[in-house]
Amino acid sequence: MEGPLTERIAVNGAELAVEVTGAGERAVVLVHAGIADMRMWEPLLPELPPDRRIVRYDMRGFGASVLPPGPVSNARDLIALLDALELDRVALVGASFGGRVALEVASNWPERVRGLALLGSALPGRDWSARFREYDAAEEGALERGDLDAAVELNLRMWVDGSREPGEVEPSVRELVADMQRRIYELQEGVDAELESLDIDLRRIDAPTVVAVGEHDVEDFHAIARDLAASIPNAAGPAVVAGAAHLPALERPAEVARLIEPGL
Repeated sequence: MEGPLTERIAVNGAELAVEVTGAGERAVVLVHAGIADMRMWEPLLPELPPDRRIVRYDMRGFGASVLPPGPVSNARDLIALLDALELDRVALVGASFGGRVALEVASNWPERVRGLALLGSALPGRDWSARFREYDAAEEGALERGDLDAAVELNLRMWVDGSREPGEVEPSVRELVADMQRRIYELQEGVDAELESLDIDLRRIDAPTVVAVGEHDVEDFHAIARDLAASIPNAAGPAVVAGAAHLPALERPAEVARLIEPGL
């Protein structure tokens, strides 16, 4: 596989940091989680088929991509990115919030998606559990106090540790997610941006779809995975990735690559 080419690409009035690896005719686009940036995919890259063109990028307000004020549509940004890279039909791999973005694209532009992999994907319209609501309120309180350390740790406990104790998780995984999450807070603090979410009609998704969720992920996301697998016409799963929480591609890259390879 050829080495990475990192560049900045203008889309819809913003600049996204993009890294392209390989030069195959079939492209795979990796859409990161809302607690991460494109660095979360690093362990997965060497596990992917060598004859694919792999695209990973930072959405606005994540990693190396600044968040300008004003309306934001991550799905429209992704379509604009595909156009800029002259990619017609691609396989999308979305994690958590990135899964929701991938669902918006696959639902509204089904002709652009030839394969779909959803890893701990988010889905709007949920009746969130008491645990999730408690976490959300605690994070909001920590941010209002300006206590970024507490807010980062809340995210680590919820999403990285999941149903495990912190000592059961690889320290490098916690350290990376902590760094990515802190960067998100720094980029998004005080920016007057409004997220535009597009409607998702799961019945319109015609691409072969793989649904997976980490063994130790929050029960809300296990429920979402079951709903997605039952509602998307050509879906398989949900597969449960043993030994992982909300970011299975980061913790168990070889297993995730095996699961998603048929759709790539």
